[in-house]
Amino acid sequence: MRRGLATSIACCALVILAGCGSSSTSTTGTPANTTPSTAAENARGGGIKVDTTPKFIAPAGSAPVQSGTVHVAYRDIAIEPDTLRVKVGSTIKWTNYDSVVHNVTSEGGAGGTYKFASKNFGEGGTFELKVTKPGVIHYENTLQPVTMNGTIEVVK
Repeated sequence: MRRGLATSIACCALVILAGCGSSSTSTTGTPANTTPSTAAENARGGGIKVDTTPKFIAPAGSAPVQSGTVHVAYRDIAIEPDTLRVKVGSTIKWTNYDSVVHNVTSEGGAGGTYKFASKNFGEGGTFELKVTKPGVIHYENTLQPVTMNGTIEVVK
C-alpha cells in the first residue's frame, strides 16, 4: 500500500513537471509572445533603453545658507543632503559611508566654474572642495549618476 502511494505521488510530480497545459515556447525554441533582441536591433533603437542622465534639483530658496565645513554623506547609494546652499569660503566635504566605491565629478556648469573630478574613494574615504566664488555646482557620482547627483548653490 505504501509503495503504491509513493508511486502515485511520484507519477503526479512527473506530470506536473512535464508541464501539462500550454507551452511557453514556440517550435523555434524562442519563448512565445516575445521578440528576439539582437545587438543590431538595439543599435537601430529597439530594445530597452536606460536613461542615465542625472536629474539635478535646485536648492530651495528658503534653504539655510551653511558655512565652515559642510558635510555631504554618501550612504545607501544616495546623497544626504543632495541640495545645499553654502557661503563663499566654505569647504564641502563628501564622505563615503557605503561599502562600494564612489566619486565626485562636476563639469563646471556655465563658465566652467567648479570643474573638478575626484578619484574613486571607498568606505570611509572623503573628498573636499573649498568654494571661492558664487555659482551653482551640479555634481554626480559617475559610477551611479542617476541616483547619486546633487546641486550646491554657492552664495556671498
